[in-house]
Amino acid sequence: MKRVVVIVLDGVGIGELPDAAKYNDQGSHTLGNLARAVGGLRLPNLEKLGLANIEPLFGLKPLRQPLANFGKMAEKSPGKDSTTGHWEIAGCILDFAFPTYPNGFPPEVLEPFKKRIGRGILGNKPASGTEIIKELGEEHLRTGFPIVYTSADSVFQIAAHEKIIPPEELYRMCEIAREILQGKHAVSRVIARPFIGDSPENFTRTRGRRDFSLKPPCKLVQNCVQEAGMTTVGIGKIDDLYAGVGLDIKLHTKSNADGVNALLEQLREREEGLIMVNLVDFDMLWGHRNNPQGFHQELQQFDQQIPAILELLTRDDLLILTADHGNDPTTPSTDHSREYVPLLVYGKGIKQGINLGIRQTFADLGKTVADALNIPDCEIAGTSFWEMIR
Repeated sequence: MKRVVVIVLDGVGIGELPDAAKYNDQGSHTLGNLARAVGGLRLPNLEKLGLANIEPLFGLKPLRQPLANFGKMAEKSPGKDSTTGHWEIAGCILDFAFPTYPNGFPPEVLEPFKKRIGRGILGNKPASGTEIIKELGEEHLRTGFPIVYTSADSVFQIAAHEKIIPPEELYRMCEIAREILQGKHAVSRVIARPFIGDSPENFTRTRGRRDFSLKPPCKLVQNCVQEAGMTTVGIGKIDDLYAGVGLDIKLHTKSNADGVNALLEQLREREEGLIMVNLVDFDMLWGHRNNPQGFHQELQQFDQQIPAILELLTRDDLLILTADHGNDPTTPSTDHSREYVPLLVYGKGIKQGINLGIRQTFADLGKTVADALNIPDCEIAGTSFWEMIR
């Protein structure tokens, strides 16, 4: 293979992991519960690739000869956040969980943060991003204090109205927080959440979100691709989640559709290397807001774009569809869920319809990418399934 495309369908899990109860995620099954909530999935192109061959999904049929090879992957690292999932996909398995703050951040974090930004803060609790700006947005407009909040994931989020704290100033605040949040307080991501509007009824988060992640502590498949003299491209949140590590070209996008369009452009321009895409809207717009109908519509829109992606692939290309965690929109929780993730592997020059089984780590994907690109000495975690499908 000369070129590999990895598309991460952010939050699209496919059933609870055996340790889901440790995370209060028992019963989570993003695709399965979503299918029942909307009266059956209608995703003809994902069906052709073999999505329902992974396991039964209401509305989709398993095929005798799906176009792709299929399976699912378990997360070996502790946690259920996007950073951990993406790092493991690239061959970096963690043996620790990032810190979380169910009771808010301690004074040893907040006091130096307030001192360095020169103002107080509001919030400091776990919350839905859309709800906390409704709750505290007016006070923020009155005081000029940024809204600091977290979730069940390892994140330090800062929300600010663009007229009160312009995005560039907000990003600088995030950089300050990132410098402070080290050691035992090294959260996986600091996230800027700018919003607009003049009242709680119309406060709206903008597309100016930016993530400030830790740098991965181990080698990634992207590093191996670079060392082999090939180009690496990150589309969407990929740059943020890997803190830019191992990426030659970094393309930030405004939506899933924008991300797919950027991918199509790269497929037209680039003849070799690794292209990684994160499509975040499943997770950000619908999973966190417990909206199964919106989630399904977003999947349908992506499904309609699959033929355009396949058309631009050559016999020297490998396409992998997967996810980084679950985010079941039908459960009471508005947070990520500890789930298996789907694995669909397609190529015009490889086998079709091979059952890849249950992979014991997401890192098997990264190891397979290295083998597919003929980089046998890539020292990352995982067990390649390349020989099963080549």
